[in-house]
Amino acid sequence: MSVIRLYLDEDAMDSDLVEALRLRNVDVITPADVGMLSRSDEEQLQWALENNRVIYSFNVRDFYQLHTTWLEQGKLHAGIILGQQSYSIGEQMRRIIRIIIAKSAEDIINQVEFFSVWSE
Repeated sequence: MSVIRLYLDEDAMDSDLVEALRLRNVDVITPADVGMLSRSDEEQLQWALENNRVIYSFNVRDFYQLHTTWLEQGKLHAGIILGQQSYSIGEQMRRIIRIIIAKSAEDIINQVEFFSVWSE
């Protein structure tokens, strides 16, 4: 079973969150790291799939719609974690780590995880 590797979209790519996750040995990258700034959500999700990365976003409506559309079309994605901007950096980090501990990269393929499920 592989460990989840994260791809934070532009909405969620706070440098403090990225640093906090990296300090805890989470494999995390952003669109800025890989030249994907200003690309569409669908392009971001496709890039994440091609690079075996679970996307993390605050864009709940659009990414859940993409998830549904892709499933209807028989397309795969590497997984989506959806949070809310109202969570502090520390709370985002804790919930992301809970998900990474509980789920493997294989477990989250074609799945959406909502932060609201991962409280203490």
